[in-house]
Amino acid sequence: MTITVLVADDQAMVRAGFAAVLDAQPGIEVVGQASDGAEAVRLAHELRPDVIVMDVRMPGMNGIEATRALQTPPRSSDYVPRVLMLTTFDIDEYVYQALRAGASGFLLKDALPDEVARAVRVIAAGEALLAPSVTRRLIEDVAKQAPARSVDEHLLSALTEREREVLVRIARGRSNQEIAAELFIAEQTVKTHVSKILQKLGLRDRVHAVVFAYDTGLVSPAR
Repeated sequence: MTITVLVADDQAMVRAGFAAVLDAQPGIEVVGQASDGAEAVRLAHELRPDVIVMDVRMPGMNGIEATRALQTPPRSSDYVPRVLMLTTFDIDEYVYQALRAGASGFLLKDALPDEVARAVRVIAAGEALLAPSVTRRLIEDVAKQAPARSVDEHLLSALTEREREVLVRIARGRSNQEIAAELFIAEQTVKTHVSKILQKLGLRDRVHAVVFAYDTGLVSPAR
């Protein structure tokens, strides 16, 4: 099936560049381009793309505001797209806010064409994408700026002890393979735990499990 994409960026050359790269990939079709967040929201509801490649920083309605608006559609619509955020820097204070707003991951603007296409495919498949090289730094650098939180046992009470252990490692940026090695369990067992964690907590993907772990105080830079 063809993955449809909307590209939103206020810089015309950047926007056109990403559109050209993605349109050249088999199985991916760029159905529209937007120059700001407001236009991205309007075109998204009109064109209903599978994935929106969205710049974080745009004039007027920025990418975070647009993402938040798209994740809370009006009652008359059931359309909720997956959003891949674009950022110029690997540590961007807005990225964490974007993830909390409902984005499924982020990508650096200097990514290679193959990386851009892979990111879109990963997001479209319902997975989350955080570049492994920056996951820990991104989350922990922003978490350091927030006040320390005590563990919210009420929100975590649905999880078993093993599921908590897995969630902590997800928040630390571990892959399923790394989690399996650390806990001495099979990788398929880790996948099962991850699925149960997302289901129990009502989370959409792995990225939002990371955000949840920090928001509830289960994980902090010092833990």
